[in-house]
Amino acid sequence: MKITVTYASAGAGHRRAAEALYSYLRDNLPEADLELLDALETATPAFRQMYRRGYDFLVRHAVWLWGFCFRMTSGALMSRFFSFLNSLADHYLAGGVEQHFIRRQPDVIISTHFFPSEAASRLKIKGRIKSKLITVITDFAVHPFWLYPATDTYVVPSSYACRELLQRGVPFERIKEFGIPIDKKFFSSFDRERIVGALGIEKGKFTVLVVTGSFGIGPIEEIVEALRRDVQLLVVCAANEGLRQRLTKKPDAQVKVFGFVDNMEELMSVSDLIISKPGGMTIAEILAMGVAPLFISPIQGQETSNADVLQRLGIGMT
Repeated sequence: MKITVTYASAGAGHRRAAEALYSYLRDNLPEADLELLDALETATPAFRQMYRRGYDFLVRHAVWLWGFCFRMTSGALMSRFFSFLNSLADHYLAGGVEQHFIRRQPDVIISTHFFPSEAASRLKIKGRIKSKLITVITDFAVHPFWLYPATDTYVVPSSYACRELLQRGVPFERIKEFGIPIDKKFFSSFDRERIVGALGIEKGKFTVLVVTGSFGIGPIEEIVEALRRDVQLLVVCAANEGLRQRLTKKPDAQVKVFGFVDNMEELMSVSDLIISKPGGMTIAEILAMGVAPLFISPIQGQETSNADVLQRLGIGMT
């Protein structure tokens, strides 16, 4: 069986969800012909850079515009119009993913981003591929751009998202409430005493993990200054190297500063509270670890929707 797990590398969450799925399938279906595909890598260089840098620019410097576009495309009429324009752009500027699917002819396509889902759905309608298309929605609310007619199964993170799909006319049997796939390391057992010792923090003291998200944005310095005298802090700056350097220049035994990390699960395991942006993948990891969340600086659109859904469910504060 040929299985393609695909995503688009615009934001880290879609990639991490795809990697988690790929890892699970590799471990549990060793006989399958597996592929992990970044759909943007098949596009023209110009389209690839525009897609990645455009999203990066909007969420860093014009988040109001991103939020406006998100709201404008959420209504039924406007979403159909913009979906049509989007499909034209994807077909003519990013048709590499379509050609890839045609050449490979996978039996199953599992997509964690709407871009490859849209391409696969279009090819199925045209009869160019016969793949089963599974779309894994990585936010707790459902934007119309996730919905394409030839999708066989939608995997959603919550009953709220399930209800939204039903209201948009998706049959119940095509919806699976399985959650957002995350790395199995978030379900591990942790030697907290070892981790506390390795981090050089005080055992038993209230610990707050502050995370900027993959774009490194948010009022992190203000939060650190407000809390550093009362709790011990673990601060993950991610891509914001300037922030990391500024915090490092203010040495404090109460504050441990990191750039990018690959042991977020360990940092969560010794934390009592996490202050973070409400990205879908981050929320799923927080829920798996059982850490109390406080959400800050949500990106207008998908992250404000995530925070709203969680508050409706009685989870976290914004």
